[in-house]
Amino acid sequence: MDKFSQRAEIQRRIKTLSPAYCRTADLSIFRRILALPEYTEASCIFCYVSTEKEINTRPLIVDAWNHGKRVAVPKCISNGIMEVFEIHSWEDLETGSYQILEPKASCTPIAPSEIDFAIIPCVSCDRQKNRLGHGGGYYDRYLRSAAFPCAAVCREKLMLRRVCHEPHDYPIDMVISESAIY
Repeated sequence: MDKFSQRAEIQRRIKTLSPAYCRTADLSIFRRILALPEYTEASCIFCYVSTEKEINTRPLIVDAWNHGKRVAVPKCISNGIMEVFEIHSWEDLETGSYQILEPKASCTPIAPSEIDFAIIPCVSCDRQKNRLGHGGGYYDRYLRSAAFPCAAVCREKLMLRRVCHEPHDYPIDMVISESAIY
């Protein structure tokens, strides 16, 4: 299967997931992240702001704020290019590209060197730490300048046996599901 076919397969699977399964899986993933030394020791985390169909990152962002961590979130700047900005509250966000909540223009840019740990979204992953994104290459391009550890989060029922990957796909350090950390 190619990436296009894999994305279509995952979209079919998403439609079969119950809201109860998603809530339970997301809570388990959240708890796994909280226990990671990469997270607990981080003073600045990079995390996407979840949409309705993605793994809910809002509890993680709130936890980071409650523990005095800086929170950096992505903003699409141009085709395939994103930058990262610090947010201090939900009021720092507005609807941006692709109808995703993004930091407002008033937010402060964060350099990759300031980030200690990142939570990365995906369409799917495999247990060999290959990530299938939405196809825009935003994260692959941004993470090329990263020296921080990255974790993709994926519900177990959306994981593939093997994700198609190409040389330009950025490798991630770990995949976190409700069942395990790979």
